[in-house]
Amino acid sequence: MPAPSARERFFALLHAAAENGALVKLTLGKYRGADPALKNLFVRPVTLKAGAQLSFVYRYATRDVTKNHPIPEALALLDPLVGGEFLDAHLFTPAQVAQLATDDRGETRLHLKTATAAPSPAPAAHDRARDYLIPASAPWLKELGVINDRGQPREGMASKFRQINRFVELLSHLSDEAPLPADRPFRIVDMGCGKGYLTFGAAAFFGDRAEVTGVEARSELVALCNDVARREGFRLLTFVAGTIAEAAVPAPDVLIALHACDTATDDALAQGVAAGAPLLIVSPCCQKELRPQLKSPPILADALKHGIFQERQAEFVTDALRAQLLEWAGYRTKVFEFISTEHTAKNLMIAALKAGPAGEPSAARRIQEFAEFWGIRSQRLASLLGVAL
Repeated sequence: MPAPSARERFFALLHAAAENGALVKLTLGKYRGADPALKNLFVRPVTLKAGAQLSFVYRYATRDVTKNHPIPEALALLDPLVGGEFLDAHLFTPAQVAQLATDDRGETRLHLKTATAAPSPAPAAHDRARDYLIPASAPWLKELGVINDRGQPREGMASKFRQINRFVELLSHLSDEAPLPADRPFRIVDMGCGKGYLTFGAAAFFGDRAEVTGVEARSELVALCNDVARREGFRLLTFVAGTIAEAAVPAPDVLIALHACDTATDDALAQGVAAGAPLLIVSPCCQKELRPQLKSPPILADALKHGIFQERQAEFVTDALRAQLLEWAGYRTKVFEFISTEHTAKNLMIAALKAGPAGEPSAARRIQEFAEFWGIRSQRLASLLGVAL
């Protein structure tokens, strides 16, 4: 009797994990189907009133579509997708990670790796109290002052708790899309990390899959965060003192800079581009550099006599130019709101995934035309990347 194929062994693992509750997640990539806008498919267990189901999140270029299916139906739907429309599949359980790779000729290979710190397969419940990726019971949340002794957010910290979880959720999805190394822990560097709320969140979520470094100029916060990391057993989490432009850190695979003021965001992006980081994530703040340079069409003069409109125009032009510069540098960019304005007004996020080589001449020309239209003579990221405006 012939030995089972790589695909048959993968599906045996998938069926067993889905049916016995061990499934953490399934990610499908390298899409080769008919819809050019579809990029990835992410599958996770959920618990609904109707019972246990699998939630399919179809990741398109500009939107996500979620559909829930009973487990038998879901497994049947996955059968033609794995190795058919998607050439790469990763199955995560608490015990191991299984990868099924399919080449263009239809030949398959199965790789198995022992999981070092996979998240527990607790199903997300859509019809009851929300299960957070970072639970309120995490001891480091209490040490950082987010959670009180009763396991509830402290006064004024509920939005911070939600922000931590929203960021970790986004980071989980973006890391699934990015070409991160699979043969070693990938390196996350969080520039200007402050008190380390999101840095700890990333370290807690990825466990031994990632080495995480937080960079902060205030030495007292660096000392505090390192003390908490040691007490709570974060083996691969460290904090270093320094500015974004000058701190000595390992070349990142994932670079994060949230709410870095004005051109500090550009300094962080330039470091990530120079390192060839597969994933860059920034949430810009205080976009002041371009405001005195901007010229607008005369028709906007009356509107722009109001300072608030001048500020928003500067924000739009600055971040639109940053996105274009990242695309010139060989990245695929996404710009979106990552959390409600109820929690913070500075809620724009730019995510960039490495997609190809830098220096496309047509992209440079479009950047120059954009800069000329707005009267931009110089901009920090353009200067650091060597793009003439």
